[in-house]
Formats: sequence, C-alpha cells, structure tokens
Amino acid sequence: MDWSGKVAIVTGGASGIGAATVQEFAREGAAVVIFDINQTAGEQLAENLRSAGSEAYFFQVDVSNGEACRSAVNEVATKLGRIDFLLNNAVSFIAKGLDVTDADWERSLGVNVRGYANMVQAVYPTMKQGKKGAIVNIASISAHIAQPNRWTYNATKGAIVTMTKCQAFDLAPDGIRVNCVSPGWIWTPEVAKAAEGDREKWEPVWGKYHMLRRMGEPREVARSVLFLCSDDSSFITATELLVDGGYMGLSAEGLGETSSFAGSE
Repeated sequence: MDWSGKVAIVTGGASGIGAATVQEFAREGAAVVIFDINQTAGEQLAENLRSAGSEAYFFQVDVSNGEACRSAVNEVATKLGRIDFLLNNAVSFIAKGLDVTDADWERSLGVNVRGYANMVQAVYPTMKQGKKGAIVNIASISAHIAQPNRWTYNATKGAIVTMTKCQAFDLAPDGIRVNCVSPGWIWTPEVAKAAEGDREKWEPVWGKYHMLRRMGEPREVARSVLFLCSDDSSFITATELLVDGGYMGLSAEGLGETSSFAGSE
C-alpha cells in the first residue's frame, strides 16, 4: 500500500504502543498527528520524526474533553485536508476494585470509553467526505477475563470491544471501517514501571501467560494496527484482533509446571 499523502491521528501517541504506531505510520510515508496530554514527550517525538524527514505534528489533547477533540481534529483537517486513519490508544490505567471512587470511574470512563467516542465523532465528518477511512481502537485481553482489583480498567476495555462493533455498524455506509486490537502483555512504560524496569526478571514469569513464552513488543501491536488500516483488510470491520502471543488460548494451567508443554523447546 502506498501510504504517501495519507494522514493518521494517534491518540496517546507519545509513548508505548501509540508511539510505536506513530513511528510505523511515518516509516511507511504517512503524515502523522500525535494527540497526547504529555506535551514534552509528544513534541519530542514529532521533532525526531521531522528531523528524519517525516511529516509529523503534535497536539496536546485530553480526549475526555469532547470540545478539545473536535477543535484539534478540525485544525488537522484544515491544515492537511484529510484524515485517513485514527488509532484510539489513549488510556487511563486506573486499576481499582472495592476501593474505586467516583473520581476513578469518571476518569476511566472519560478517557477509555467517552474519549474513544469523542475522537470517532470528531473525525467522522472529514472521513465521510472522503468516503473511506479506517479506525482502530485499542482494547485488551482484560476485556475478557477476571483480574484482581481491575473493575475500572477491565470494564472500560470490555466496553471498547462492544462499542467498536456499534461504531463499525454506524459508519459502514460511509465506507469507514472500525476494528479493535486486544494486546496481551506488551513491554510498554506502564508494564516496565510495574516490573521496576527489570525485564530480565519478569519476562520469564509473565511469559508463562502466553504460548509464545514472552511479552510482546509495541511494534508488534503497531504493525497489526497498520494492517487493519491498510487495503489488505478492506473487507474487515467490527472485528477484534488478538495480538496476545496466545494468551487467550491458554487454559488455567498456562505453561506452568503441570503443563505437558512446559520444558519443551
């Protein structure tokens, strides 16, 4: 696919999966627009890409604010004349259970659910004019499983999977496809923080949750996003793509000591 002349917006694009996707879009020749609340990281990434010869822009946007989304998207459409792709990746990783507060729910739902809806509503008029577009929402394996103290995060990710199907249904008449990607454990800044930066220690432990015996890389998720945006996926919409190294295919025993697969090479 020829990505030159295409425009991609990536929310939460300053780090992790978002930054990896920004870099992959740029590598393929698309103009990239980073939406993030982290101004320092976002501006630095955009500058690095421009220095490498790519067309890149940064907007400081809190996606939970619908007016901020519309204003920034309108500026992009005016400046670049089109919007071809949207990756909804911004996330509020609030993991709470019995201790969850109203403020926790407000922020989690505001970013992870309402924020995704805000962005789709914002890009829709421009994509509709082009009679074509691709939107990818980042969900998670957490949408499908029980995890301790995860009412907030898992509930919002489950909502994203269902909302993706509804968005796909409503936007299909305008030639706009909407899909979602559900990653497994990916070595992102959030995971690195939980591991206190010690990947050598935690990779073998967390790797047992996945058939491939390792965590994923942000770029592996990014390439899946680009596939769903490409013409190679032109008949795919309302679909959830698991990029989880086999996580969801494992039984409760995983790859532990009792598994017949344990120890094999």
